[in-house]
Amino acid sequence: MRRHAGFTLIELLVVMSIIAMLMTIAVPRYFSSFDNSKETTLRQSLAVMRDSLDQYYGDKGHYPESIEELVEQRYLRNMPLDPITERSDLWVIVPPPEGVSGSVGDIKSGASGKARDGSLYAQW
Repeated sequence: MRRHAGFTLIELLVVMSIIAMLMTIAVPRYFSSFDNSKETTLRQSLAVMRDSLDQYYGDKGHYPESIEELVEQRYLRNMPLDPITERSDLWVIVPPPEGVSGSVGDIKSGASGKARDGSLYAQW
């Protein structure tokens, strides 16, 4: 009697169930780390832009009229992308305090929703 080489249906089902169990462990960790990296990138982008605003104010004595002016004056290489909204045109501009010239005193994210720690992205 001659046997054909190959896998039986039972063997394939066992392998598929093992792969499915491993995926139930790996996928939630992947998405959790993916969200965490987006939040970390947003925090870093905000810190870099705020530092650029402070440097601009220290050099010129007034705040810029737009975020694009920071790019034009080479305080930023290019307009950062908000990793949550995946757009660079949704940054929220906060005006400077009374009596200080310029239009951009601070910057915040235009993303809606909450971070993993429960705080709103728009309040960062």
